[in-house]
Amino acid sequence: MRICKFRIPSRQARAHLDLLARRSRSLFDGEASAVALRALSEIRRGGDRALGRWRERYDGADGPVLAAPKPARVSPEFREAFATALSRLTAFHSLQENRGARLRIAGSLIEERIVPLDSVGVYVPGGEAPYVSTALMTILPARIAGVPRIAAATPPSAYDGSAELRYALARLGVVEVYRMGGAQAIAALAVGTPSVRRVAKIVGPGNRFVTAAKRLVSGLVGIDGLAGPTEVAIFADASADPERVAADLLAQAEHDVSAAAVLVTTSAPLARRVEAALARRLGDLPTRQRAARSLERYGAIGVAASVRDAVAYLEEFAPEHLGIQTRRSLEQARLFRRAGTVFAGEASSEVFGDYVAGTNHVLPTNGTARFASALSVRDFVRRMPVVSLSRRDGEALAEPARVWARVEGLPAHGAAAALRGRKERR
Repeated sequence: MRICKFRIPSRQARAHLDLLARRSRSLFDGEASAVALRALSEIRRGGDRALGRWRERYDGADGPVLAAPKPARVSPEFREAFATALSRLTAFHSLQENRGARLRIAGSLIEERIVPLDSVGVYVPGGEAPYVSTALMTILPARIAGVPRIAAATPPSAYDGSAELRYALARLGVVEVYRMGGAQAIAALAVGTPSVRRVAKIVGPGNRFVTAAKRLVSGLVGIDGLAGPTEVAIFADASADPERVAADLLAQAEHDVSAAAVLVTTSAPLARRVEAALARRLGDLPTRQRAARSLERYGAIGVAASVRDAVAYLEEFAPEHLGIQTRRSLEQARLFRRAGTVFAGEASSEVFGDYVAGTNHVLPTNGTARFASALSVRDFVRRMPVVSLSRRDGEALAEPARVWARVEGLPAHGAAAALRGRKERR
């Protein structure tokens, strides 16, 4: 295993940040974009017939796209694990209240009403394995927000082959399940066909074809974001356990050959011990080929000259997941503003965030944590202002509104305002 090593700050550290930033090119992959455009165009024109061709070619499926009920016998261990995740996710997401705003001024009422979306489509990936946890992470906050119609789309192999996925969808009350994946699923949900009802918003991660399709339909429908390759950064000092650090890095690296797993530490001895632990743990890992390739392409171990330098590097990275394994982990978590989710303390493995901690694992990637946030209940509502002016307030606002209209060259605006004024009313 070869992994990039450098000092922070240094030209090498700068070059590695540039390398990580270039990974986002996968979001704008030319082939994927062309496939997504073709899927959207053909399904929009040809409806179910076109969708059927895409499903047959890319999903290896034919027949009805709407899934028929199918038994879902799962182990007691999974039922218990699902119940744990459901309980903690419900407890945390239920606190994400949307209160709106309400102002009374000059006898008028100005308010912001919180309105649940009328429909949402959740995409559950299922290429190499069914991501049952993603079903939970996307459907539950929509349920809590009050969305009345939730549709799920997932590759047929995932739905048919995973009793756990069918169990999760049933437990979450989703009866509208479409057996379709890839760009064709996103296109069908966005434009609708006789067999697939269109939705107002599409959420959930997927491969490059799914991402390209989401980017293309954004504007026709809402989307939660463009998910790129996953990433983790761990900030550690000399007190960290090298075995735990290495385990957490590998947990991310095994996702994908484009995943990024980065250690930033103020301790050179810890860096050496983590590198040794990575090599040792890779030897017995069933996913070692994928994990090793990920570490060789995008993994790194950086030794920072100071905590300040470490923070500066990590803030520029703005990782999807940030683990902090230091003596003062929770205190030092306050130093960071740019991360999808922060996992403070050696017990707080990012893996818990994937499944059972209670936070959402649909997170901003590729540096978008600079402006984006984890998926939440707030992503499934609209904020709708309502203005109800009193007669007295309307009279008082008529003249300043007329002045604004004159400045912007809009006489009809001025006339509409003037009709509410005291002079015109007389």
